Amino acid sequence: MPPFALARSRSNPDQVALRDHLQEFSWNEIDSLLNRAANALLRMDLGEDRRVTVFAQNSAETLLAHLGGLIGGTSTVPASFHLTAPELAYILEDSGTKLLFVGPETVRVGLEAARLASVPQIIGWRCPSLEGLTPWDEWLKKASADSPPLDHPPRANLMYTSGTTGQPKGTELPPTMFAGGATVAEHLERLARAPFAMFGTHLVAGPLYHTGPLTGVRVLGGGKPVVVLPKFDAEAVVSTIDRYKVESSVLVPTHFIRLLSLPPETKAKYSTRSLKFVFHTGSACPVDVKRGMLEWWGPVLFEAYGATEVGTTCAISPMDWLKHPGSVGKPVPPFSVIVTDDNGAELPVGTEGRLYFRDATGRGIVYHNDPAKSAAAHIAPGIFTLGEIGYVDKDGFVYITDRFSDMVVSGGVNIYPAESEQVLIRHPQVDDVACIGVPHPEMGEELKAIVVAVDPENPPAAKELIDFCKANLAHYKCPRSVDFVADLGRTAAGKVNKKRLKAPYWPESRSS
Repeated sequence: MPPFALARSRSNPDQVALRDHLQEFSWNEIDSLLNRAANALLRMDLGEDRRVTVFAQNSAETLLAHLGGLIGGTSTVPASFHLTAPELAYILEDSGTKLLFVGPETVRVGLEAARLASVPQIIGWRCPSLEGLTPWDEWLKKASADSPPLDHPPRANLMYTSGTTGQPKGTELPPTMFAGGATVAEHLERLARAPFAMFGTHLVAGPLYHTGPLTGVRVLGGGKPVVVLPKFDAEAVVSTIDRYKVESSVLVPTHFIRLLSLPPETKAKYSTRSLKFVFHTGSACPVDVKRGMLEWWGPVLFEAYGATEVGTTCAISPMDWLKHPGSVGKPVPPFSVIVTDDNGAELPVGTEGRLYFRDATGRGIVYHNDPAKSAAAHIAPGIFTLGEIGYVDKDGFVYITDRFSDMVVSGGVNIYPAESEQVLIRHPQVDDVACIGVPHPEMGEELKAIVVAVDPENPPAAKELIDFCKANLAHYKCPRSVDFVADLGRTAAGKVNKKRLKAPYWPESRSS
């Protein structure tokens, strides 16, 4: 019996179930691979939390490592393939990872991180022969292809987000996003009834270390075919939709901007009529961008607003969005919205203020190994913020107009300036520094460093500072530009007014 013996997948066992840019696998082949991966993991000593980390670029194997990990009773930790060895080592240690999966592009950084974090087992696909590395194919061949037991509990992914104090924060995929169930068998059956499982072929276009693209793991577990792109490429997306009659995907507004920028003749080459359900998340979508995509793809864009820590807090259908353009939707259970002034007093409908959400379950935001950070995310038990300013209209639809937290959202990726600031301040020619988000036409925001030079008459080159940061942090966390100032205007307590620093770069209104 295969690990997810669903009638839909079993009715055509030779149908291609999973493909990437290099290979494809039928349902029969997927069954064998997942059986072997699950059995291999079940017999391994992975500690009490059974954490394994997947540190690889998009590929069929990346997706299989996650799904095999789920079936094999592990909690997989998706790690950005942009990380440096020390950054990855921190995640390996904090998560308690006992096994690391790597791909050909990440193997050397992965091996160094595993050494730093004393992770004993590293498995890699399509990698050169290196000391300490077990080849993926060899690891699978040693395991049984028989059906694994499915009576153990499923374990949620442990996701890492950038940290406000310079260290990433781990958070388990919340109940609103994790199908749950008492056993893996029950979990897989729930996946087969999930919204994405109601459609045909699913496209993974974003990196598989983000929550949205990881939907592809759940779709395959629910018995529907998946196509994995190695990275986002606008023409590759529309050509893949056309070629494989893709029906669902998860994208972010930056993807839409790049898709809309395709030449008219390129758009005309491919049909997107097969699309039925495209979820977009990551950040509020500009009105003109959303309208342009609806005109091109039709009423298939469903928007979700939320965060990895809590899942979707608001959602909106395409038809509702056309009636309430710019809204991120109404709160979805178990969440309700509260708008307050700077002192925490609740504001009336239509008044802009700080957005908070009440979790009726009382859970709110929970950070791994850090009850203090979990508590700091709330103004009361179960009432948390995602750092946004906005308002609620008379019909209950939420609108995002600004941010009050330091976090920068660039291309749907959360970037906390503290990480870059803590690196740049170590540069011998930097006397003081603050990093802020400034407008970017595609990414929404980009990170800019505002620097006070030790020698104002002879400041370092911007490229030198950016390269210095990139040598110590993943590139996406580093500023793209640098401006020099005489003073950051710190208060007597040493605080920087980032709203004042950002003011010259932003128009008066940031509303969509």
